[in-house]
Amino acid sequence: MTADIFSSAATSQRPGPSTGAPDAALPPRVALVGAHGYGARHLDNLARLAALNLVELVSVADPRPPVKDTLPDGVATFPSLEELLAAGPAPEVVILATPIQTHAPLALAALAAGADVYVEKPPMASLAQFDTVLAAAQHAGRLVQVGFQSLGSHALPALDRFVASGEIGEVRGVSAVGTWVRTKGYFKRSRWAGKRSLDGTDVVDGVATNALAHAVATGLRIAGAALAADVVSVETDLYRANATESDDTSVIRVRTAGGTVLLCALTLCADEQTAPSVTVHGTLGRAEFFYTEDRLAVTTPDGERTEVFGRADLLENLLVARRPPGPEHGLLSPLAGNGAFMKVLEAIRTAEPPRAIGAGHVTWEGEGDDAHPVVAGIRQLVRRAAAAQATFAELGVPWARDLPRELPDDLPAAGAAAAGAQAPFTVNGKVVARPADGSRIAPTSSPRPYLHPVSTLAGTVVTDHLPEDHVWHLGAGVAIQDVGGVNFWGGRTYTRDSGAYVWRKDHGRIVTLAVEHEGSWRTEFLGWLAPDGSALLNERRTWSWAAIDACTWRLTLDFELTPSGPDPVKLGSPGSNGRPQGGYGGFFWRLPAVGGAAVWTASADGEDAVHGTAPSPAAPWLAWSGTFRSGESDGGPATLVFLSGTGAGQPRDPWFVRAAGYPGVGLSLAWEQAATASHASPLHRTVTVLVADGLLSTGDIEQLITTLGESK
Repeated sequence: MTADIFSSAATSQRPGPSTGAPDAALPPRVALVGAHGYGARHLDNLARLAALNLVELVSVADPRPPVKDTLPDGVATFPSLEELLAAGPAPEVVILATPIQTHAPLALAALAAGADVYVEKPPMASLAQFDTVLAAAQHAGRLVQVGFQSLGSHALPALDRFVASGEIGEVRGVSAVGTWVRTKGYFKRSRWAGKRSLDGTDVVDGVATNALAHAVATGLRIAGAALAADVVSVETDLYRANATESDDTSVIRVRTAGGTVLLCALTLCADEQTAPSVTVHGTLGRAEFFYTEDRLAVTTPDGERTEVFGRADLLENLLVARRPPGPEHGLLSPLAGNGAFMKVLEAIRTAEPPRAIGAGHVTWEGEGDDAHPVVAGIRQLVRRAAAAQATFAELGVPWARDLPRELPDDLPAAGAAAAGAQAPFTVNGKVVARPADGSRIAPTSSPRPYLHPVSTLAGTVVTDHLPEDHVWHLGAGVAIQDVGGVNFWGGRTYTRDSGAYVWRKDHGRIVTLAVEHEGSWRTEFLGWLAPDGSALLNERRTWSWAAIDACTWRLTLDFELTPSGPDPVKLGSPGSNGRPQGGYGGFFWRLPAVGGAAVWTASADGEDAVHGTAPSPAAPWLAWSGTFRSGESDGGPATLVFLSGTGAGQPRDPWFVRAAGYPGVGLSLAWEQAATASHASPLHRTVTVLVADGLLSTGDIEQLITTLGESK
């Protein structure tokens, strides 16, 4: 999974024969540029290495002289690297612990003087600078180590072994999460802090490029991306709660040449700081690396285990790499091996400036320079983004930017042509539902069209999508887990042979081929595609909506499934494949969290009593009421009334109800037996949902149904 570029890149930067090998009898002469801030840690480390006779600190460059008695006797001090080098003789190793925007010019100067370089992260402020410095290092035959200390962790090769062993199954993706706290004082520590540029010079400070850059770099290492060429694409979703130029709350999604997706969800605006981590998600388990603690937690079907590892010091690693080549020699974080990180930084540098998070979504804790912002619900949002491989915008976070309307280039041209038909549903002049094409949904969640958000006339949101517990649950729509062996539901597939849910590469997708939208109805013509792109089903899906009274509106879904080929297609479920009480598939509505939830029919009350029961002419409806909560909003009281089989001559499919584990309602096409769609007999279903403000009683519901003219 990981690349061998780290050793090969080091070899490409190793001094050639013309430079000669360093004299192993003498410790290398080292200069430190930047003695304050993180430079103080380098001074401590240099003192440790000097005591082992591994280095000799000969000079320090800093416009602010180090505090008296900080340096060993005999160490020369200079206000700049230029003056240090001019004084001669040139040091053999130069450490750069300086502002980001100075890394490239200082590295070039050190390389020109014949020194190897240790540069703090991020290595450079642009991809062009990176290319220039890398070329200079290769031309000079010098080494450049980048200070991503987490790459020295012995947990990384252990993680490689875990993944290669198959203990966690096949890799489904990699995520990096970080929820940190940074105060106003943090952004006042220097002129460049929180800046994208300074006096016309790129800085590119930010949560992903500096504060939590280790999460990104470590995630790339684990995802097998080292060189810039290893990164196919980078998507950025950048925000800020602080009064800065740079981002402090962001999602970065990277697609690698090897096919792995790395999703980084990072913030400096949490309510409390937690240990950041990078997780490899497998089909059988996961491995989570807490890189600041060198701790690896592995979860498999056999249980969980945790191990803490040691770490190689990167400066010491550089000193070893300067010796004659050997199988154990090589930089752990060579400049060439940071090309993938620099491609991420470049995407952030050239992206639109971070969007400010509205004050209504941010609270401030602490006083003065110790004050720090807390974005409402950000820790849950970070986890949810990582689980769904989604950006904050794709999650529909209220402070996030609107998604562009165009579809990705890899979808069918006809689908792209239909992208303009994204008009919301309105009732009495109020937007009550928005169609989503689903094209940005992760492949393992079976991308498909759906409605979200759906809300009451008073604005209470009554759908959820991409929830942390089941990221493949998508608002209101149609989903089926087994269509001729293809999963159009998302997540794991229940199979009769295994008697369990398993991850398989069987996820289909539903694409929009055409849309007709006029007034209070919308018809979508959809194609159900197998993983190889072959068509299995054609669907005609019609939504219609209308007001019932000042507090209630009606949403009707009518859909028909016809095979794309000449043969009938079986439509199954976990229930038809042997899982008791698991016959979900067909119409499904995922609700947000509901306080004081009540679910009932005309003849039964509670989840256990109504789940799996079939509606009847005398009791055609199921109701769900309570106080709906959506994200950081408390929402309000609302009632949903689901009416099954409202189309003439249609069967009344059993209710699928979940309340205790998660809130969801569906109508099951294949409760215990698979259904069939054929050209002679297309599968046709109609369901109506009444969306009402307030908590309705059974009498209220019966009166509404009478108003609709529905038979009991």
